[in-house]
Amino acid sequence: MKILVPVKRVVDYNVKVRVKADGTGVDIANVKMSMNPFDEIAVEEAVRLREAGIATEVVAVSCGVTACQETLRAAMAIGADRGILVETDVELQPLAVAKLLKALCDKEQPTVVIGGKQAIDDDSNQTGQMLAALMGWPQATFASKVTLGDGVATVMREIDGGLETLEIKLPAVVTTDLRLNEPRYATLPNIMKAKKKPLDTVKPADLGVDIAPRLATLKVAEPPKRSAGVRVADVAQLVDKLKNEAKVI
Repeated sequence: MKILVPVKRVVDYNVKVRVKADGTGVDIANVKMSMNPFDEIAVEEAVRLREAGIATEVVAVSCGVTACQETLRAAMAIGADRGILVETDVELQPLAVAKLLKALCDKEQPTVVIGGKQAIDDDSNQTGQMLAALMGWPQATFASKVTLGDGVATVMREIDGGLETLEIKLPAVVTTDLRLNEPRYATLPNIMKAKKKPLDTVKPADLGVDIAPRLATLKVAEPPKRSAGVRVADVAQLVDKLKNEAKVI
């Protein structure tokens, strides 16, 4: 069983992002970049399945600039067997990434694709669902527990009302939620071993995929700053402010 794990290079979650002065996007110059946390959980889950003898190979895939090789090496330090970089300088939107992953799935023939439910930079939460639709595969999103059996996957997923358990046929697409696992710390020996693992680079044109953006970002702005609070003398004044100023009641 082969598992394909897409990983994305994003601004580290500890970094306070800054909007560019011209409002065209987020400033990432000299900013620490790392693997998307949800994708890190996906890599950990795939490696655990291989360690349990259920999977035989874990392939990490990233789409983007040359620096995404660092993200793939991080995935291989966790335990992925090899990496594939779809290298491009074009801004990739969810549909383009899904098309690239479909082309790689057609080539690699994985049994299951395990990815993060969303990236923390754009929060789109679309790529996994789009990939499942393009492949015609069943999908289970927001997974908090994954069990792979003989031709089926049992997935417990988080929904608004609690937990839902699905049984889907393989091949399938699974996207991970925060509570699925706790990613391991990549040790120095494993980081050194990751440098020797195979990493292939392809271009979107090699896969025959059109990645031209379909959406245009008009403006990026920071959220308005929160105004200072005020003290009220009594409940009557509080109700008056909520009703006449905040207009929430």
